[in-house]
Amino acid sequence: MELSCKNPATIADTLTRSVCVTKTQDSALRLTILGIFAGAYIGFGAQLAIMVTHDMASFLGVGMAKLIGGAVFSVGLMLVVIAGAELFTGNNLIFLSVLDRQVRVSKLLRNWTIVYFANLAGSLLLVLLMYWSGLWKTDGGLVGAKALAIANSKVNLTFLQALVRGIMCNWLVCLAVWMAVSARTVIGKVWAIFFPIMAFVASGFEHSVANMFFIPMGLALKGQTAIVTAAGLADKLSHLTIGGMVMNLVPVTLGNIVGGAFFVATLYWVVYLRDEKKV
Repeated sequence: MELSCKNPATIADTLTRSVCVTKTQDSALRLTILGIFAGAYIGFGAQLAIMVTHDMASFLGVGMAKLIGGAVFSVGLMLVVIAGAELFTGNNLIFLSVLDRQVRVSKLLRNWTIVYFANLAGSLLLVLLMYWSGLWKTDGGLVGAKALAIANSKVNLTFLQALVRGIMCNWLVCLAVWMAVSARTVIGKVWAIFFPIMAFVASGFEHSVANMFFIPMGLALKGQTAIVTAAGLADKLSHLTIGGMVMNLVPVTLGNIVGGAFFVATLYWVVYLRDEKKV
């Protein structure tokens, strides 16, 4: 009887010798367009989480608000995987193909660089659209206040906090991609993505591409006095600057690479593919 999903060894082989190799062969234009899509798709998930949970903690509690926020945020990676897009954090799995000598390091770095900055462009595009939409004024500006509070909390993390949260985040994100490759149906891919993404968001881990939306959205709202007042952040936004964003993205990005390229790609390669290379 055929299994309804691929086994882990088959997932490792499929990613290493097919999916990840193909990603490094795409043109710069294709990677850029698909990268912009991914940045926007993750931004849609982030915006949805803000909208849904902006006042939820007051009547359901912080834990339930985080759980529901994570649940709705997962739509972002569903769009990336099922509709098709190039996401930097998911592409950390390309390291599988480097270890297997299917892809050169230069090809890996080319993919990561193009996709990372395309993700940033897509995220910033969505920030502009959301700002111009005025939806941050919803519920008397409390939606905007929630967005501002999220951004401010991220730029006030220490380097170590951001790094470690980034590691744990992409460990789960890459496992979501890993399991989505296992699934043979669309609904199977949806559920494979849902639980790990819900877990990372609810846990408070840090995702570099999500932060490319969260922090610029906060920056866009920083000058809105009513929003700052509603958030209770007057005189508390000194770190919410472009420099503060960079100081968050650097450790979070490094952590994401460790989480995806080491804890998922490297260790699964050792388990399932390393011995094959010795034969």
